[in-house]
Amino acid sequence: MYPRTSETGHGAGCYFDRTPEKLVLEGYRRWTAGFETGSVIAWEMAFGLYSEILGSREGNRALSELSFFIRTLRHCALCPLKTFPFGSHHVCREECLTLGLIAGLQNCDMLAARTCLNAMACPSRQEEVENAAIGFAETLVELDQVLLPIPKFAIDDIISRPLRAKYH
Repeated sequence: MYPRTSETGHGAGCYFDRTPEKLVLEGYRRWTAGFETGSVIAWEMAFGLYSEILGSREGNRALSELSFFIRTLRHCALCPLKTFPFGSHHVCREECLTLGLIAGLQNCDMLAARTCLNAMACPSRQEEVENAAIGFAETLVELDQVLLPIPKFAIDDIISRPLRAKYH
């Protein structure tokens, strides 16, 4: 679905191996798994990932923003959050929309960000989700972790696909 980074001029490897995308996608997966399973092991794995990449202090700062974003999203989401397992190179609809929202906010593509937000959260709670996402997106920018832009047509394609079975 997403181009390989070699196709986007950012070196060899997979799009999900890019540090900013990995922080968002794997952070989302691990933190959501902690909520779903009730186990702190998944949260510890998220902390380990963020600390390894960003250092303990900055990792903790970014993870705090991710946690707030996911907690807010869980209360406002149109349906339960779904994920693929850690390290998977597949992405589900909710993961795509999360990546699209954060990338849209970071790259000043408010049309793409708003499209993702409309598909993710109920109308009465979208402002809460947006504010939480802005905090996370801005923190990553401050730490030089900017996602590649995701064009609105790609987001529209994701939204138009039929919903599939639960992943997590």
